[in-house]
Amino acid sequence: MSETTQESELQNGFQPQLESESKVDSQTESEPETKPVEELKPEPVVTDADPKPEEDKESSIQSNETSKPASTDQIARTELRKDEGNRTFTMRELLSELKSDEDDAGSPYSQASTQQQSYQNNAAMELINSVTSADEEGRSRQRILVYAARRYATALERNPEDFDALYNWALVLQESADNVSPDSTSPSKDALLEEACKKYDEATRLCPTLHDAFYNWAIAISDRAKMRGRTKEAEELWEQATKNYEKAVQLNWNTPQALNNWGLALQELSAIVPAREKQKIVRTAISKFRAAIQLQFDFHRAIYNLGTVLYGLAEDTLRTGGSTNPKEVSPNELYSQSAIYIAAAHALKPTYSLPLPHLKDGYLTAPPVGNTIAPHSDWKRTEFFLNHEALQQVIRVEQKQVFRSLSGRTADVANIDKRAIRVDIPDIVSVSACADLTLPPGAGLCIDTTHGPVFLVADSWEYLDGWLDAIRLVYTIYARGKTDVLAGIITG
Repeated sequence: MSETTQESELQNGFQPQLESESKVDSQTESEPETKPVEELKPEPVVTDADPKPEEDKESSIQSNETSKPASTDQIARTELRKDEGNRTFTMRELLSELKSDEDDAGSPYSQASTQQQSYQNNAAMELINSVTSADEEGRSRQRILVYAARRYATALERNPEDFDALYNWALVLQESADNVSPDSTSPSKDALLEEACKKYDEATRLCPTLHDAFYNWAIAISDRAKMRGRTKEAEELWEQATKNYEKAVQLNWNTPQALNNWGLALQELSAIVPAREKQKIVRTAISKFRAAIQLQFDFHRAIYNLGTVLYGLAEDTLRTGGSTNPKEVSPNELYSQSAIYIAAAHALKPTYSLPLPHLKDGYLTAPPVGNTIAPHSDWKRTEFFLNHEALQQVIRVEQKQVFRSLSGRTADVANIDKRAIRVDIPDIVSVSACADLTLPPGAGLCIDTTHGPVFLVADSWEYLDGWLDAIRLVYTIYARGKTDVLAGIITG
């Protein structure tokens, strides 16, 4: 998507940018979040990255060095002479001989395997040793990363199947890629990321349930894809990244950051694939952002990203002449939904641009005030709006108040009836979709309040998603004490 502008209306060409999780040792909010390596002794690592996809705190380099017994080449073994074939052995000699035989047979790592691992270690170490940073802080951090890499190389020479060492070495390579000076040509950032991907691949082969490895592997692949623009190779890398994010979420569903980054990868992929495939991928991205928000309702990055993707979908729908399917959401509704999420993100973190001055309005079918068990024929489809204070029904009573305008024409004034449904945000206990057979046909909405439940019906389940998210977000903003910020956005 194009760069963010400061315009106040979505319809006036506003093109917001996507927000992703911060990368390893990165304090920007424009890149995916990576799990860093743990701490080394004696020197600590200063890093601002998140130790896990779902947490925000400092971490440092990890060493999971595994101790293994000495190789059989280091065990002296006494050979029998020809004339010893019939001699009598003591019990100690027999036990010593038996132990030596077990050691020889039980070693799972051949000399060829050890040599291959040593060759791979040397290639990776050569890349890390040649990294030059732009400043002293980067050079100091790189020295610690080199020391960590040597320890992991030693651990792998002892045990080539040590997936912890492989995983941590991949993290070292990934962080070293961030240390590469912008004007450096050897090694390239891409070469370090490619080597990191190989380590992640091997670690996940040895331990298929290592969800953090799949997550960080996807981030490394995404970084490689960004270097290749809108090429076929980039498309293939984005597809690989989405598969790894999917695997990470399957192994650990409670990861809003992984869902957010999955949505971003899908959004990038949608910009490369043929037009006939784009909308399907975009709608899948929307579902990932929504899933991330449902896990963490104050996750401002995912909230903002959902708003920008909805805006882009509205623009595409308008350019193609709108949808012929009446069940699909209209461009105007998509613009409205976009404003909901971007306004909420701005309230949670006032660094995002707001494209529209309002939050949410639309139509819901409602019963008469105070009579939730009224017959279906008494329920009316009426206008509602949501702001920082309440969800309010609008019942207009036509009163012919004639006045003369500046043009000399007369005009009618419609007043709002005070006898209308109103749900104050502080009174909300929960909000959910419901499929109660006692409700009129449509997508049921249940708002449980301190005064009892309020039942409404949306035109479709897609429209209901917009209302559910909007109400939940406004309540989350209220619970975080940010109502005044949201009020300033809506009224200003």
